[in-house]
Amino acid sequence: MQELFTRSQRRMFAASDDSAMMKQVQATHAPDGREVDVTPILSIIEDIFRRATPSDIDGVLNGGREHVDALDDNISLAAFSGMLEALSYTIHKISCEISCKCSEGGDAHATTMALFNTLSGYSWDAKMVLSLAAFAVNYGEFWLGAQLCTNNSLAKSVAVLKQVSNVLEHYNALKPQFDALNNLIKVMLDLTKCIVEFKQLPSQYISTDAQAVSIAMAHIPAAAYWTFRSIVACYSQTLSLTGLRDAYTASTTEAWELSSLAHKVSSILEHFKKLIAICYQQIDENRQIEAYHNLVRLLETIHLDNMKVLRALIYSNDDIQPHVDGITKNRVNIDVLRKKHVLLLISSLDLSAEEILVLDQMYRDPKASEEYHYAIVWLPIVDRSIAWDDGYQQKFEQLQAMMPWYTVQHPTIIEPAVVKYIKEVWKFSKKAILVPVDPQGRILNQNAFHMLWIWKSLAFPFSAEREAALWKAESWRPELLVDGIDATILEWMKEERFVCLYGGGDIEWIRQFTNSAKAVASAAQINLGMAYVGKNNAKEKLGKISSIIIQENLSHTLADSTAMWFFWARLESMLYSKLQHGATVENDRILKEVTTVLSFDGSEQGWAIFWRGTTHEMARAKGKVATVCMVEFEKWQDDAYQNGFVPGLYNYLERVRTPDHCNRLILPGTHGPIPETVACADCGRVMEMFFLYRCCPE
Repeated sequence: MQELFTRSQRRMFAASDDSAMMKQVQATHAPDGREVDVTPILSIIEDIFRRATPSDIDGVLNGGREHVDALDDNISLAAFSGMLEALSYTIHKISCEISCKCSEGGDAHATTMALFNTLSGYSWDAKMVLSLAAFAVNYGEFWLGAQLCTNNSLAKSVAVLKQVSNVLEHYNALKPQFDALNNLIKVMLDLTKCIVEFKQLPSQYISTDAQAVSIAMAHIPAAAYWTFRSIVACYSQTLSLTGLRDAYTASTTEAWELSSLAHKVSSILEHFKKLIAICYQQIDENRQIEAYHNLVRLLETIHLDNMKVLRALIYSNDDIQPHVDGITKNRVNIDVLRKKHVLLLISSLDLSAEEILVLDQMYRDPKASEEYHYAIVWLPIVDRSIAWDDGYQQKFEQLQAMMPWYTVQHPTIIEPAVVKYIKEVWKFSKKAILVPVDPQGRILNQNAFHMLWIWKSLAFPFSAEREAALWKAESWRPELLVDGIDATILEWMKEERFVCLYGGGDIEWIRQFTNSAKAVASAAQINLGMAYVGKNNAKEKLGKISSIIIQENLSHTLADSTAMWFFWARLESMLYSKLQHGATVENDRILKEVTTVLSFDGSEQGWAIFWRGTTHEMARAKGKVATVCMVEFEKWQDDAYQNGFVPGLYNYLERVRTPDHCNRLILPGTHGPIPETVACADCGRVMEMFFLYRCCPE
């Protein structure tokens, strides 16, 4: 009988997904609309299998129990006792039907199809759960007797009649069968849970027409069939172990059958896992699309305060305190920002120390804090496709420790929809941006960094209207260029001294120019102050050059690399701010001069600008021209004595200007909108656009 049964099993395996067999299975499916909440039943099934299967047989033989008797807290019998009353008859009926057919040595396929007929009115997931529940009752009773027979007289007597004690005594010989049985039970349970997951997918985020769902639905009948077949095989195995056979010798054939079924069910399970993963990905994408549109609508709505907007942008749940106070380093709730002006500092983890230091000085400025009240919150944007490791965590904590303002407790609490909005609407890429939110939750500007760098807290509340008003009152003057970066230069201006700002990265040119300029100042009998302002994006090189300038007493220099960085950051901010307001070099003097200085820097030559005190008298030149003008002072000294030093220099520069020039303007592509056209500051022609890829480790 066993040999015939095995051959029958193998024949059916060969026809595992035979279309005729699947049509036969489909023909039994006639759902009558009844709904079964299978989740709590599945929890009980899982609990039975977990408690029944021993990890160490000695514990059972000695009367020990590896699990407590009470159900887990997440399983409440009272919550669904009514439902179980309605289903208990069906579960009992299935159990008896399979037990009888297996005891009689019935054909496994016929027994399986009988199960489908009994459960024809149920959905596919309910069929699988109810049949698994029937086996769980049988399997649980088997091991309950085994666990209690050593210390309970009633259980011992029942165990003797069922010969369960013999099974335990011969456990080592039967271990291959037990291992195969336990493995099959596990994959059956996992497959059933996976099918239930498909049934419970949120329909508002994924359609039944979705490809992955359609494929899954088409294969669920096969999954149900092989789950039923496996249940029948497990029934047969447990019946053979409870005294219905004479010899307790390990049967490699039976173990092979169970292992083969486990392999088949595992293959089906892996297929469904891939499909469910695709479904969850689509659901997540659709949820993020919905969250993104909700965020767009929220930010377009008028609010009484800023709480809804800030919660949506930072963290919307109440389960944690999302902020860290930069001063106390304590966790705080988002309510600390209620009805405040808030600046959202948005950056990657590559935020420079210079940016933090300069922003820190402005944030802590006592004069500004008395007159302008605003809070800053750092929102670090990270690439979630890259695994978060100790290196990223350390980098985040280092930056966080440098900040005296509020920071999020971790970058991953920022929702993907918010990141998408920040990138697509606020155009964040790599360069940090500063987004002001007023007490009513209105977004006043997509990037207030330009305003803050140029005018500091005077730009409060950092709205586009405030920016336009400040530019309207502004003019090209030395104070605008230098601002409060260097107190010495500002003092020279107040004293109405002649001031020369120069830059570049060629120390030989610097030596020639500064020595020539000093000689001219002596000959012209003027009080000339010279200051080196460095070069953009050349931090290490500037340190060496500044040291040489100081050692050789060539001129004054800006205090440190941070001051030099800020000088150039302000110039770039002026450029982008002007471009955002539609200015051109043809109609805006400030933009023209800023563009000129930036193009001087991009030319890789030295350059110089001369001013007289706080007046608007100005002359500028770059590289060799600037040095030659100093060397040839006798050619324009009369003009300098008659009209003034700076006008005389300007006039001479105009006379020696040649049409030959090559100006380069390098704009960081991640800092702001790139203008379609830029006019040359020398000749007014539209400059050609090239793409430059640069790596500057320093």
